Amino acid sequence: MTEYERSRTMPALPEHVFDQASDVGQMDHWLPRELHVHAEELPAVSVREDGVEEDKAAVLRARKDQMRLEWGTRENGGYTGWLQVAGHDGGPAEVTVHLSFLTGESDPGEQAANEALDGSLARLEEQVRLRVDGAAG
Repeated sequence: MTEYERSRTMPALPEHVFDQASDVGQMDHWLPRELHVHAEELPAVSVREDGVEEDKAAVLRARKDQMRLEWGTRENGGYTGWLQVAGHDGGPAEVTVHLSFLTGESDPGEQAANEALDGSLARLEEQVRLRVDGAAG
């Protein structure tokens, strides 16, 4: 099993960050550019990767009371992940994303995984900023 994890502080309330991250309809804006999530009957979702003809069956659970998203593949159990939003006393949110690849066939490698995680966290921060700035103005 291979695991990757990255964190980023975001200048917004944790609740705002979690609301943006857990909005299935907005996930394409912050996930790696080649991944597209389509809600079925939650927690069931399908994930399409650019250049791949078949959707992958997956699960996605949002635990708002814990400000945590959990996901993984449904059929072979080869991939899982989670996103945790934390914050204290109305300060900025700390977002951590963790990926676990249970089989080597789906593991993109350390450099690619870390670049994807960093890029996703940067895009999530931008989406949160647009949402918060839009609500304020």
